[in-house]
Amino acid sequence: MKLIIGNKAYSSWSLRGWLAAKQSGLHFDEITVPLFDQGWDERKREEDLAPSSGKVPILWDGEAVIWDSLAIIDYLADKVGRDRYWPKDDVARGMARSIAAEMHCGYTSLRRECPMNTRKTFSNVTVSEDTRTDAIRILQTWAEARSRFGKDGPYLFGTFSAADIMLSPVVTRFVTYGFTLPGFAQAYVEAMMAHPWMEEWYAQAADEPWTIERIESAAT
Repeated sequence: MKLIIGNKAYSSWSLRGWLAAKQSGLHFDEITVPLFDQGWDERKREEDLAPSSGKVPILWDGEAVIWDSLAIIDYLADKVGRDRYWPKDDVARGMARSIAAEMHCGYTSLRRECPMNTRKTFSNVTVSEDTRTDAIRILQTWAEARSRFGKDGPYLFGTFSAADIMLSPVVTRFVTYGFTLPGFAQAYVEAMMAHPWMEEWYAQAADEPWTIERIESAAT
């Protein structure tokens, strides 16, 4: 398999696809393409990226091509077993899928106002009411998942799952933009940030030579 991702410092959807690939336990080759540089318009039309119109991540598995992070999760779950990605309990799994889907299509204000940037931390950031509403809603879903199904571990449903994969970029945003969190949410953020795969992603992002200025100055 081959996984094409964007800059690790900035690409939230790439983080999801990469974590999904790691969770599969399968070998995959990783290719990073710098987003929005001078050659981007031409590069996104190249054969490997053309099926997604330049969107990343994009997973190639022989002749199969899968773009979109949630589709990658579903495809890999079909290959290695649903239980590797989703809770075994029907009720928990239903909630986990709902949380993942809501993340996939929602929270646009938070995503727009606080773009992912693993190499920066800001303090005293004032966010809009819409972004605050998004953050509160996310914390509500975290609280319910942790209280109902999180007894067996530090993640949303106890063990690391697709729900954590989909919410991982929100974790980075809460860190980057200095959100003040209730204790249970801070503990979850700390558990996610200490996950070996998150540490690996952050370390590799720190070594990237590319910079997207509009993201670097997002909170200034």
